[in-house]
Amino acid sequence: MAVGQVRPGYELWRPNREKASSVTMKWLIVVLLLATAALAALITIGGWTVLKGGAGMGVVCGIYALLYLLFAYRVARWSRGVLPLTAALSMILAILCAVGAESWFERDKSGFTEPLLPSSLIGVLVIVLGLLQIIVIAAALYGFNQNWHVEEERPIGSGEDYGAGAAPGNGAPQPA
Repeated sequence: MAVGQVRPGYELWRPNREKASSVTMKWLIVVLLLATAALAALITIGGWTVLKGGAGMGVVCGIYALLYLLFAYRVARWSRGVLPLTAALSMILAILCAVGAESWFERDKSGFTEPLLPSSLIGVLVIVLGLLQIIVIAAALYGFNQNWHVEEERPIGSGEDYGAGAAPGNGAPQPA
């Protein structure tokens, strides 16, 4: 039988996606990714006049915002494959935040261009974004270990009566 095909009379069932802990973790990760995208977009828009020069960090920050929106969409559709990538990119973003946060607070001297938002506010947002990335890393790795990808075959129509805890005679295997 080919991969992805189900025997006649059976359906694919993903038992780990039905667990309350998996559903809760999925939505927690989606919220964390949306918060990251929103903070990255706010920092990008608020500091664009400063970020567009030099190494072009405004573009990098904007790309992060778009990527995290895409990741939130993929996780909402039970794609577990983006979670390790999310953790890796969050680690890089946390390092960038840790390195760059101090420079926002040093812009209160004369001769610096003032961005759209006050520099000290952007500095606080960068610190919050860096701390948020530590939470994203932990949540993404925990969600990855929940095995959302596991599939089992079960007889069609057996629904909730099949599997662990099912009463004998409902299509569940008999105890030995």
